[in-house]
Amino acid sequence: MVVALRYVWPLLLCSPCLFIQIPEELLEPPVITEQSPRRLVVFPTDDISLKCEASGRPQVQFRWTRDGIHFKPEEELGVTVYQAPHSGSFTITGNNSNFPQRFQGIYRCFASNKLGTAMSHEIQLMAEGAPKWPKERVKPVEVEEGESVVLPCNPPPSAEPLRIYWMNSKILHIKQDERVTMGQNGNLYFANVLTSDNHSDYICNAHFPGTRTIIQKEPIDLRVKATNSMIDRKPRLLSPTNSSSHLVALQGQPLVLECIAEGFPTPTIKWLRPSGPMPADRVTYQNHNKTLQLLNVGEEDDGEYRCLAENSLGSARHAYYITVEAAPYWLHKPQSHLYGPGETVRLDCQVQGRPQPEVTWRINGIPVDELPKDQKYRIQHGALILSNAQPSDTMVTQCEARNRHGLLLANAYIYVVQLPARILTGDNQTYMAVEGSTAHLLCKAFGAPVPTVQWLDEEGTTVLQDERFFPYANGTLGIRDLQANDTGRYFCQAANDQNNVTIMANLQVKEATQITQGPRSAIEKKGARVTFTCQASFDPSLQPSITWRGDGRDLHELGDSDKYFLEAGRLVIHSLDYSDQGNYSCVASTELDEVESRAQLLVVGSPGPVPQLEVSDHHLLKQSQVRLSWSPAEDHNAPIEKYDIEFEDKEMAPEKWYSLGKVPGNQTSATLKLSPYVHYTFRVTAINKYGPGEPSPASETVVTPEAAPEKNPVDVKGEGNETNNMVITWKPLRWMDWNAPQVQYRVQWRPVGTQGPWQEQIVSDPILVVSNTSTFVPYEIKVQAVNSQGKGPEPQVVTGYSGEDYPQVGPELEDVKILNSSTVLVSWLPVDLAQVKGHLRGYNVTYWWVGSQRKHSKRHVHKGHVVVPANTTSAILSGLQPYSSYHLEVQAFNGRGLGPASELTFSTPEGVPSHPEALHLECQSDTSLKLHWKPPLSHNGVLTGYMLSYHPLGDGGQEQLSFDLPDPDLLTHNLTNLSPNMRYRFQLQATTREGPGEAIVQEGGTMVSGELGEGRPAAEGAAEVGRGQCLGSLARPTPVPRAPASPRDPGLHQHLGHGGRKLQRGLLDPQGGPMQLWLPYPVQSPWGREGGRLPPITVRELQPELLHAVEPAARHPLRDPPVQGEDAAAPNGCEDQRHGPCATASCWLRRRGLVYRLHQRHHSLVPHPRHPLLHQAQQGRQILSEG
Repeated sequence: MVVALRYVWPLLLCSPCLFIQIPEELLEPPVITEQSPRRLVVFPTDDISLKCEASGRPQVQFRWTRDGIHFKPEEELGVTVYQAPHSGSFTITGNNSNFPQRFQGIYRCFASNKLGTAMSHEIQLMAEGAPKWPKERVKPVEVEEGESVVLPCNPPPSAEPLRIYWMNSKILHIKQDERVTMGQNGNLYFANVLTSDNHSDYICNAHFPGTRTIIQKEPIDLRVKATNSMIDRKPRLLSPTNSSSHLVALQGQPLVLECIAEGFPTPTIKWLRPSGPMPADRVTYQNHNKTLQLLNVGEEDDGEYRCLAENSLGSARHAYYITVEAAPYWLHKPQSHLYGPGETVRLDCQVQGRPQPEVTWRINGIPVDELPKDQKYRIQHGALILSNAQPSDTMVTQCEARNRHGLLLANAYIYVVQLPARILTGDNQTYMAVEGSTAHLLCKAFGAPVPTVQWLDEEGTTVLQDERFFPYANGTLGIRDLQANDTGRYFCQAANDQNNVTIMANLQVKEATQITQGPRSAIEKKGARVTFTCQASFDPSLQPSITWRGDGRDLHELGDSDKYFLEAGRLVIHSLDYSDQGNYSCVASTELDEVESRAQLLVVGSPGPVPQLEVSDHHLLKQSQVRLSWSPAEDHNAPIEKYDIEFEDKEMAPEKWYSLGKVPGNQTSATLKLSPYVHYTFRVTAINKYGPGEPSPASETVVTPEAAPEKNPVDVKGEGNETNNMVITWKPLRWMDWNAPQVQYRVQWRPVGTQGPWQEQIVSDPILVVSNTSTFVPYEIKVQAVNSQGKGPEPQVVTGYSGEDYPQVGPELEDVKILNSSTVLVSWLPVDLAQVKGHLRGYNVTYWWVGSQRKHSKRHVHKGHVVVPANTTSAILSGLQPYSSYHLEVQAFNGRGLGPASELTFSTPEGVPSHPEALHLECQSDTSLKLHWKPPLSHNGVLTGYMLSYHPLGDGGQEQLSFDLPDPDLLTHNLTNLSPNMRYRFQLQATTREGPGEAIVQEGGTMVSGELGEGRPAAEGAAEVGRGQCLGSLARPTPVPRAPASPRDPGLHQHLGHGGRKLQRGLLDPQGGPMQLWLPYPVQSPWGREGGRLPPITVRELQPELLHAVEPAARHPLRDPPVQGEDAAAPNGCEDQRHGPCATASCWLRRRGLVYRLHQRHHSLVPHPRHPLLHQAQQGRQILSEG
């Protein structure tokens, strides 16, 4: 047989007497195995069952006593005795309402055989009749508002604890709070009464659990007389009524102390312990702090406890003096045992209690004092000693201890017999245990006298030489801190004066299971996922297992849920909730041992809903106050930082919550300052660092009484919208400031400076129009809130004005100071405020261009405006055109509008001109060029000529050449001695007496564009305007940013069409209206001409001073869709072998790579956006249409 010691060890911790195993062939003294509880309460309809069962050989005989007198249940009418072996139990069946009283008393059972008599404890049978409330005439209780009152309950007495409930006739519980409380005696206490307590149906209900019945007291009519002068008074104790009490508390039982006080305002209760701190782990406060409950009372709880009732007028106190006593309890309980002839027997019976219990002995159920004197036994210090015991001295003894709080009884037999030693444990058993644990090798020996047991190793030497080996009284050998070399055979030898016997035990020591990596504690938010991991090592000869536990319960995957995912060494918990937090452990086990590694999981999040929201101190509603209390919300492992108190008015603003304020997180009540006439329903929300939790359920609704307004409207204004009226407006009061069902406004006004009577009018809307006023007259204005309860506080006086008229005068212009050619400073004198006829809001300055000082100059007239505030008498006008005349008007304005204008004309000085509008290069020879340009659009003065400068490109060594052209009418100039193979940068500026203006830049050379051969890289932007024109770039003002080159743009030419021929870009001349752009295409065209030109494209809406460009775009003839807007006819014969004839020029262009489409907005043709080169050089807007 192999024994896994993991499961044997718990059995060895029991008392040695449990291991007395008497062989079946021997006699056995009686032992009580089951009996009724010490106290039985029965009712008329109950059956009475008294139990008494015992073991023993020969069979046990039973007898009963009642109140110390022999009682034969089998002879009683209606009694049924159980006929089962080892049972003396019986049942009394009730047959009338009086039978329980006939059988009540104290019962005892005796179980006997030839070896002795065992005795049960006392069983007290108590009979109760059906509970009835005595008939009584309940008088109405009349009390004035604010006084205290006690409604008595006085339920019928009962041996069983009662449950008392106060309800009304609708079976609704009477709500209890700090003001209204039910005491431990069942009475209902009112610290002070309110008119809302006026009811005629206060009913005390008593619940008797034993009979499962509830009986009702006659309803009590509480009549509360209303008063307008509730008198404040300091607290007075209603229960208990005296200043001190002396109570006895039983050790191990709960202690309940109570203090109920009356007073106005309602008192609060505090508990103190002068002799030391309250045992926080065992004390609780209930019933709004009126009840203190101390659990598991101990001797250290002796002493004084005080309750203190307090309100704003004083305090009252009561002192409880507690004495802790104890029912008897065992220090050493006598045990049954076997003895051999001639041994001395000692049975110890040591008990403790307060007061000290009285100990008595019985032998076979008979008190020792009633037995004949026998020199063989004696009672000494509570112990029974028997000398020279013989088989005839076999007996069952009873030790009984008693004080006023209870009784203890122990049966212990003395079995004197002579038997040879026997070992009841099987021989050659194998035990397995792991290193470091404790092994227990069993050796149950039996004999009389009791055999001595010793353990030997394989050499026959006692094993107790090693301190790790230790014996038990029942013969078991323990080996602590096992080592691998403890494996082997061990021998148990039992001997008495008749013989000795030996058995062998085999011990195998295995490797202990170890967790090498346990789970780690975690803190996770609600809804997240957590993973725990675990690794362990095992003895290779044992079957390993890794399981998971949560708070000690085994975890399993649920078939219909993915909450847990478990595999060897891994636990995953999904969708964490607060109920998931706790201790999780990895359990690595074999059949011999198990080890456990724990981790704590905390689930954090916003708080839970606030529970137990209560409204109290209703009497404070007359002062528009109330007390709100609640229990702490679940903080979900993050301290509550604050509570947010909100209210709703279901009458005025249903389902809309307003904040009343926040209180610290350690506070669970608040006295709230309320507004009159609001239907308050409260809720409270707890807030921690993770945010607000769910609000509490809404409280009961309380209504504050009406009152006069406490506020007046704000933002009162008086302004006219006509010259003869004044409109008075204000911000209306919020509904919660009305203090009554409706509110109106008392509006008063009178002219400023008069002490005459106020004119007034009461209105409901927040506006009043006062008519027939003089223009712009100041008025004193007051707006006061009024309701059915009275007027609001005295309102503040504000000043308003009747309607304004237009200003009557204009400002006197003082000076126009020239700051530069485009900026002037205008100043004027302030206007007479009396002539403004209103509030001066500022000045409006209007100016416009009249004309240039240069003859024949025309320009579109555009008016400029500058508005300055009333305290400013100057304005800067900028962005003016140099060398021009301007007209200026300055007007004062008020809320009505603009007054008359003051006028002035001034001129700006000469400035520098804008850039020339165009610059073209014309080749005269290989070494000479002719420059053509157009004059600047804006002269900004009198032109005095031009300044021309140029220098070669790519040669930093040559200086720039500059010279003046002093003829303002000159539009061409010849340059000679140029290098034929170089490109130049030309810069042209127009000049006035103020100096040169902005430059226009052109790059180019003397080489004619027709000389470009096939395959030669050409300069970018070559223009072909006519025969002999030179290569050049578009002339532009300086500075102009160049468009970035596209990686698909190798230069001037783009591969298109047939045979790899190249198409040149075209240069557009932006001056002079729509121009036609010809794109050279030197291949055989569909019209049969070499080098023919495509139909021209007209460029419209070019913007001045901006660069414009058009580029051809490659297009795949099959991939790209057809292009809309083909409306220009092509020459006859335009066709394609694969796609048929072309009906339009755009068809021909598209097939050869030029892509454009219809622009829906402008209904014209613009470049197709598919090509990346389009719009690279474009600045401004460009619209193309087919010419």
